[in-house]
Amino acid sequence: MNIHEYQAKALLRSYGCPVSDGRVVLRAEDAKTAAGGLDGPLWVVKAQIHAGGRGKGSFKEPEAGLKGGVRLARSVEEAEVLTKQMLGRTLVTHQTGPAGKQVNRIYIEDGSDIARELYLALLVDRGSSRVSFVVSTEGGMDIEEVAAKTPEKIISFSVDPASGLSDFHGRRVAFALGLEGAQVKQCVALVKNLYRAFIEKDMEMLEINPLIVMTDGNLKVLDAKVGFDNNALYRQPDIMALRDETEEDPKELAANGHHQALRRRTRQLPRRGRWRQQGKGHRGVQDHHFRPEREGHPRQHLRRHHALRHHRRGRDFGGERGGPQGAAGGAA
Repeated sequence: MNIHEYQAKALLRSYGCPVSDGRVVLRAEDAKTAAGGLDGPLWVVKAQIHAGGRGKGSFKEPEAGLKGGVRLARSVEEAEVLTKQMLGRTLVTHQTGPAGKQVNRIYIEDGSDIARELYLALLVDRGSSRVSFVVSTEGGMDIEEVAAKTPEKIISFSVDPASGLSDFHGRRVAFALGLEGAQVKQCVALVKNLYRAFIEKDMEMLEINPLIVMTDGNLKVLDAKVGFDNNALYRQPDIMALRDETEEDPKELAANGHHQALRRRTRQLPRRGRWRQQGKGHRGVQDHHFRPEREGHPRQHLRRHHALRHHRRGRDFGGERGGPQGAAGGAA
């Protein structure tokens, strides 16, 4: 499951990651108020769809009058105009395909003074079952293009789950990105926070493109793309609340619905391992069908099984403890 950029940034902000202040806009008439609540004097107006390449994308409707789903505004009035031009239009990028995706949300955030653009991502490496870091000094570009043209500029390494994350990993990221001085310490803290968010929220992909070095030397997460493990969403209700079903394929949405219904039905089945006591006066006799799988020796289980059969046979013949002999003894 994917979420929008503004949702990803709010999540990363809660983990202590440096992001710009911003406002989400659902109606064009609210854009001026949203922009006015930010510091300025430069605003970034971003179309919100579940796809990359928004800045280089184009709108299908020629009357939109602009190119690209990420635009700069130098006044709150211009931010309002750009919002009106984008909302409700269909944005086409290299990831949406020719059909494109309709823009239903706009994110307006404070502009940033950029000195350098970097790339940083955390991914689940299916081959090693580890979390991998992927870093590059070529931020602001499609990582696929960088991999095709200059693969030597991409560095990746994984974290051993046995030892976990350490400051060493943060320093390794910093040195790979060419950071120095106080930036190294900032990078170590950022890597720790990103890794903690990745693990605690069951992410399968966290891409920051770009991670910027500002003119004042500080680091900032300028854009973020986050995807979550669908199989773990049942334990992340706060993440499920961020779901935008209008961005998902209807066929996949239906398949996920069937999957979740099956999981709910499965959780309602009786659990093996719950012991059920018999009625009064039958202490020590337990239903072997509810025996915990990992408890006791097989021979002990066999004795319980025989005791249960012996007990039931005596009950069927009217005796208190045994079979036919117990019944005869009672008659005598």
